[in-house]
Amino acid sequence: MSVTPSRMETWRENLWLSRRDLLRIGSLGIAATALPHLAPGEQLGPAPARAAADSPGRARSVILLWMAGGVTHLDSFDPKPYAPVEVRGVLGDIATRLPGVRFCETLPRLAAIADQLAVIRSYSHDSNDHLLSQVYTLSGRKVDPTGLFTEPNVGSIVNHLQGPRNGLPGYIAVPGITRPGPPPHNLFVGGWLGNQHAPYCLGGLPKEADFTVGEKLANPPSEADEDLRPRSLSVAGSALPRLEQRVRLREQLDGALRQLEQQDQLATVESNYEGALRLLMTPEVRDAFALENEPERVRQAYGRTKLGGRCLMARRLVEAGARFVMVDYGYDSDYGNVWDNHNAPSQNHPPIQQMVFRGYHLAGMDQAFAALVDDLRQRGLLESTLVVFLTEFGRTPQINANGGRDHWGAAGSIFLAGGGVRGGQVVGETDRTASRPLTYPYSPADVAATMYSALGVDPRGTVYDFQHRPRPILDHGSPIREVL
Repeated sequence: MSVTPSRMETWRENLWLSRRDLLRIGSLGIAATALPHLAPGEQLGPAPARAAADSPGRARSVILLWMAGGVTHLDSFDPKPYAPVEVRGVLGDIATRLPGVRFCETLPRLAAIADQLAVIRSYSHDSNDHLLSQVYTLSGRKVDPTGLFTEPNVGSIVNHLQGPRNGLPGYIAVPGITRPGPPPHNLFVGGWLGNQHAPYCLGGLPKEADFTVGEKLANPPSEADEDLRPRSLSVAGSALPRLEQRVRLREQLDGALRQLEQQDQLATVESNYEGALRLLMTPEVRDAFALENEPERVRQAYGRTKLGGRCLMARRLVEAGARFVMVDYGYDSDYGNVWDNHNAPSQNHPPIQQMVFRGYHLAGMDQAFAALVDDLRQRGLLESTLVVFLTEFGRTPQINANGGRDHWGAAGSIFLAGGGVRGGQVVGETDRTASRPLTYPYSPADVAATMYSALGVDPRGTVYDFQHRPRPILDHGSPIREVL
């Protein structure tokens, strides 16, 4: 059982430049920060004060595998082979690399690397609402329906405190186009830190924000090659010679900043000016986004799916020095709401225990996640990279009349790997139907606190919002001690 640490908070002033501050300073100063001679991690203006850390932290980077919609735990990490058939269904369970630990048959590749994972089976909270639960999971902070856009994502706090590195924005979303709803909601926000701390979204604005629009195929193909290069890079080629000239660069930046000031939506999509400029100016950074440079055998190992490509892109970005990368997958214009498997007639899904074997569902997740962890390990990056699989909740123990499972905040399963995590263990246990934890329940706030601690950020610390008011990084939650 986790021991909750003292709630004594450390107040530290954190001065950070807003967009209007940047405009007042002028674009020449910003241009200077974009030039390739910058030392890794150097940033514009005074460095923000860091929240105190309990320890330096083992992780240099985080890859957050954000599967929005509610991944079924019974059909993945927490099978119940002795439960009634209306709970367990027809799927079997398989052995893992850990003695006595079994996963559902849907995860053979993750079962083979279970010695690298810390699986948490007592992931739990008190909401069955998608939007409220997703905000809680992305930020570690509970909200009511009026506060869906007020709380900064964990990655936004990290970006605020630790900033860009090696020319890459401090918080990157791959691709950052998920909009749960309907109507669509953009929950990738900087909240009270300001839009400049929203993630740098590789996908820009989604072509079809409402994933429910359009007819969905009964069995859409799972293979897909996405273009994950930022839109700013697609126009860089012809502009680079001009950007080398300081005067013309200043003219371009003045215009760009004025445009961003007027178009808040665009500023949210590619809100980190310094990051966007470094993408344009640094060949090594631009190369990090060249997924086509990967050998075919590596591409095949991850799976030629959307999720496989996004996980591979995350590895490339971390290898290039990115600090916090979120792999975003769950609501899709081709597949609908991938994980939210009620099997309602409008979803055009098969029963959930058939859906799980499709390449864009658990079968693809199993391949992509296992390949990512193994690839990081082989490259010597796993020890310094915290990998976190996170979803907002599990699914109902009982399969519904349509063959689906509904929302279930009371129990779910996630995992962590690398970055100082003690792998090769299962933390927590649920009852015989995976309805509720029998051991200490770990909330999204606890997971957020664990990510902060792994990076050396004190989750009990304080930061200042864009109005210079002190805010606690988290108002509840503690690092999961069994994991770190």
